Amino acid sequence: MFFSITQRSNLSPNQLAFSFVNELIAKSELLRVNVQKINEATVVDCGVEVQGGWEAGVLFAKVCLGGLAKVNLYWSEFNGFRWPTAEVVTDHPVRACLASQYAGWPIQNGRQTAMGSGPGRAIIHKGNIYEVNGYEDYSDTAILCLESEELPTLEVVGFLSEELGCNSKKLYILVAPTASLVGSVQIAARALETGLSRLNLLGYDLARVESGWGTCPIPPVASSNLNALGRSNDGILYGSTVLYNLRDEDETLKDLVGQLPFCASQHYERSFVEILNESGSFYDIDSSVFSAAKVWLCNLNSGRSFHAGVLRPDILCSAFGL
Repeated sequence: MFFSITQRSNLSPNQLAFSFVNELIAKSELLRVNVQKINEATVVDCGVEVQGGWEAGVLFAKVCLGGLAKVNLYWSEFNGFRWPTAEVVTDHPVRACLASQYAGWPIQNGRQTAMGSGPGRAIIHKGNIYEVNGYEDYSDTAILCLESEELPTLEVVGFLSEELGCNSKKLYILVAPTASLVGSVQIAARALETGLSRLNLLGYDLARVESGWGTCPIPPVASSNLNALGRSNDGILYGSTVLYNLRDEDETLKDLVGQLPFCASQHYERSFVEILNESGSFYDIDSSVFSAAKVWLCNLNSGRSFHAGVLRPDILCSAFGL
């Protein structure tokens, strides 16, 4: 099992993330976000009709991670290329990244399809790995994060409230477009989750993963959501570094690590937009594409560490329009 059911009340992602939602609400003017009621639910606009900003992006990412990870921003070197970076550190990587942050719930919102992620997924079990472990969050307060160009409609809020089984008054929805400051930060904060998704795809026992640390360059805001999606994912594929502390046999990790970074993919050196256009839609992309650029596996049993992957500042500069 990836999660201990006995801990679910103490590590409820909806309850742990609620303080960050309250901070967004209380400091809305300072953080350049807007709070409104839609069908009695509280909707925090983090970039659709307002500017949003770096700090709001950090809080958005913390909410996505269910309050189970630290998120920081700083400058970093990528083989001589210096650029703003998002850093995620967690002692509960599977619960934070896959049980909450993973954007696996496509939600139809008018003519748009919003990507749903965040703590609410621990209640509804949409697009995730819950079916293999039985973990569930029984919080009566639900928080959902939407990557969308539009705020949710009355109908969408009603649908979400019904799906999540909560009163609309206890439903909190954070919204940010891909092409926004908040969007850039919160997607860069997904590098650690990308590496875990790759491990899961390879059939690795995620119960062996004890903690994780990831960094990823934050792309400049693009002129369109398609270009922003490309920049954000290129940042992960060619600029992210992830490290996992785990317990396993050295030979297993030595054989595994080379399969994890994006340089092992047949799509390596292609842009994400090129891969997307060939696939037809985001949800039809080959799952093996979603990988980190560099991966470290640190064995807590033996004290040995294993590494694979490479950073590509040349591709980052092109992708970021520099």
